[in-house]
Formats: sequence, structure tokens, C-alpha cells
Amino acid sequence: MRILLLSRYSPRGPSSRLRHYQFLPALAEAGISVAVAPLLPDSYLEALYAGRSRPLRSIALAYAARIRQMTKAETFDLLWIEKELLPWFPYGAERWFLKSAPPYIVDFDDAWFHHYDRSRWSLVRRLLGQKLDALMRHAALVTVGNDYLAGRAESAGARSVAILPTVVDLSRYPAAPGPREDLPVVGWIGSPITDHYLDLVEEPLRRMVMGNEARLCLVGATPGALGSLPAIRQPWREDTETRHIAAFDIGIMPLADTPWERGKCGYKLIQYMACGKPVVASPVGVNRDIVEHGVNGFLAETPEEWAGALRRLAADPHLRRRFGAAGRSKVERHYSLMGTVPRLVELLRSVARDQPLTAAR
Repeated sequence: MRILLLSRYSPRGPSSRLRHYQFLPALAEAGISVAVAPLLPDSYLEALYAGRSRPLRSIALAYAARIRQMTKAETFDLLWIEKELLPWFPYGAERWFLKSAPPYIVDFDDAWFHHYDRSRWSLVRRLLGQKLDALMRHAALVTVGNDYLAGRAESAGARSVAILPTVVDLSRYPAAPGPREDLPVVGWIGSPITDHYLDLVEEPLRRMVMGNEARLCLVGATPGALGSLPAIRQPWREDTETRHIAAFDIGIMPLADTPWERGKCGYKLIQYMACGKPVVASPVGVNRDIVEHGVNGFLAETPEEWAGALRRLAADPHLRRRFGAAGRSKVERHYSLMGTVPRLVELLRSVARDQPLTAAR
């Protein structure tokens, strides 16, 4: 079987790396050949994370390259599309290319449709608000990371929907070390475009750090995240991320409760738990499924709840160890790469053969 992967980014893009690229070695072992055709260049991501203007010439060339790729799509058995073919183009443009193409799977790990249907620009809402619904409706299969995204696909009339959570390669995640003798570390990992969520818990974190109850470590945040609050600040790199997480004692994931956040897949929680770390998270979207309150971590909504959860974990190394073991066990059962590969292989082969899929939910 030959598949054309039309990803949004190279492996430098988290969504592309986690939802597609990390599966490619296992798919090759299963006899599935995947040709990779990312859309946006790395310079786009670099500008995005640095807060610079997007490289318009590079983007235009990237769109032209994708159009050329689609003229050869019929030589493949299946298309594997990350979110959409041509962002910010109306559905009619994509439909024109897809009508003569092989069957396609479209994958979502974020509520990308809200960029369009909740845009502040009425023209965007009118022209693109239902674009991704149409793309899902005509797909042979829609794969999504959580129930919120699955609900949207089903309401759009998708023929088949499968929930595939974002997963980790457990071989990259070390077992947690024993309890520390010094101050515990409260840690967060993410990107410069998501570190604004830390503002939601600035006050509880300030109490912990300034009260000498814990230290704070931020991986991948901008230098100005949390202002002047003392913190260990580390750049994000794929080859060092698990080492930094292993140095945490508590992992946090604050989120606002809006439709966009309800579509997130809780990846950083899964990373923390894979390293055997207890977690504290906002009770938003899939976080409610990943975090079992009082078992592998705490769900916290108000500043008082955040402060209480952090203080309880910081003060009790044995509780941290118990929660961490429970979290690691849950990742092994539900969020591991190798545990998900057989299901993905089955889905890809079923779509390529145009055979009925097994129950997807």
C-alpha cells in the first residue's frame, strides 16, 4: 500500500510530528509505504514562535508545491491529510483536487474549524466557516484526538470517525527518580504560542515560589512568560524534552475554558505522566479524561484549588510517587505509541481496501 502524507509541517511541527511522523517507522515495518509532503516550511514555524511576520514568499511557494503534489496524487492508494490541503482557501479549491484523487483520511488534533467559524472577520466565517465540515463529510475516514473533535465530525456528517489520542513513544520517557530531598520542581512544557496559559495560574505559582515551597521550571516558554517570577527557563528541543520533564516533580497544564481549548488533546499531561509525574490541570476538555482526580493528579479550577493541589503534592513526596506510578500505568494502557500502531494500521488498510471499518468509538 502506498500512502501520500499531506502534513502541515515537517517533524519540527508538534502536531505533524506526533500525529503522523512518529508512526512512520512502525508503518514501514507493517509494509505500508508513506511518501511525505509537508506544506509549510520550517521558516514559517520559526517566524511563528518568534512572533515575526510570516515569510509570505515561502508560503506562496509552499502552496504552489502542494498543488503540484496533488496532480500526482492519483498514483497513491490513499491520501492522509493533516487538517486540510490549503489553509485559508475555500472548500471548492480543495474539492477540485480531491474529486479525482484516491480516498482520503483527514486528521484533527485541535479544533481547527474554530479558526474559521469563530473568526472575528465575517467574510472568513461566511467563506470558510463550514469548509472543514465539508472536508470531513467527504472523507473516507476522519481521525481525531478526542470526543469534542469527534462530535464535530459526526455533526458534519462524516461517514466514519475514529478517536486516536495523541500518544508517546514510551521508550523515550525514563522512569521517575526517587523523591527529592530539596525543593520540589513544578514544571511546564510547551511553546511560545501557548505560554499565555501560565498567566491563569501566576498567583498560585507565585505563592509557591516566593514562599519557598517549590521551584518553577518552564520549558519552551518565551523569556517574558510569568514576568519577573523566578524560574528555571529551558529552550525546547526534541532531544532534551524528556530529560527536562524527568527533572520535574509536578507537571501542570492550565487552560482557559473556551471551545478552542476543549479541542486540545492534553499532550503535555501525557508527557508528564509518561515520566511518572503527578499532574495538576484545568478541568477542560480531554483533561477530564486523562486526569483521574485523586488518583494520578488533581483537577483545579480556581486559584485556591490550584494553590491547594500544588501545596499538597509539594509537601508529600510519597503522594507524588503514588500518583506518578498511576499516571505512568495509564499512559502504558491508553496513550502509548506501540499500543496505538495496530489500530492505525487496521484503519489505513481498511480505508485503502474500501472495506467497512470496525467500530471506531
